[in-house]
Amino acid sequence: MQVIGICRFSYPAIGGFQIEHDQIADRIAHLYDDARLEERFRLFETVALPCLRAQTDPHFGLIIVIGDQFPQHYRHRLEALIADLPQAIIHAEPPRKQREVMKEILNEARIDKEDPCLQFRFDDDDAVAVDFVEKLRAAAKIGAPLLTDNRTVAFDWNRGYAARFGAEGIAATELYRPYFVAALGMLIRGKCWQTIMNFGHEKIPRFMPTMSFSNPGMYVRGINSSNDSRRATTNDPLLTRLDSAEEAAFKNRFAIEADEVRRVFSAS
Repeated sequence: MQVIGICRFSYPAIGGFQIEHDQIADRIAHLYDDARLEERFRLFETVALPCLRAQTDPHFGLIIVIGDQFPQHYRHRLEALIADLPQAIIHAEPPRKQREVMKEILNEARIDKEDPCLQFRFDDDDAVAVDFVEKLRAAAKIGAPLLTDNRTVAFDWNRGYAARFGAEGIAATELYRPYFVAALGMLIRGKCWQTIMNFGHEKIPRFMPTMSFSNPGMYVRGINSSNDSRRATTNDPLLTRLDSAEEAAFKNRFAIEADEVRRVFSAS
């Protein structure tokens, strides 16, 4: 079964942000600010990409959506980062309504539209467990009979971590959060054009049957200065610096290397 992930990398969508701007030009200026993009790239390199490279089931695709005005030197940097991740492609779009453009991109990516497919969202500052795709595919086998009476079925892994990354390493805390963006997937019936981007992630249980799993350590939610949802709230969790054993556990579960985090975030 085809598995498709989608990642917005500073894409200037019309809507879809918790921090809004009056004009699209203001949003583009905010998203493409050099200091902001530097942080996003460091997180993408050290947090988001390693877990994708290490997936125990490598049979998935990832569409990285950028704006058509994305600065060329940053596009080259992005291309270099994913050069060793053949599952990933870059897709550029002009500013459009988020739900409309993401739905179009995902449906165009379906190889056989007669068959069901699996989809997941992926934020550029988050990570999923290295067996996420494997578990998603296994869950789909269990949930497939539900497609008889439903167009879509969601699969949620609700336990993970919130973490901050920087020159000192990783600070984190365990987190229980159902229907979070990371470690959330959707099974979509053949000939159905709904996508995982049709629904606000926390509202998914209103619209379809869901299966929720309590496996520990299935995602990492990045906490940082340019996190859209973080800027919309002041309720950050209390984080504790990881010790060496916990760093080893993060490496084993998410392929996140604390020494690499320190190196990248210490660079001038």
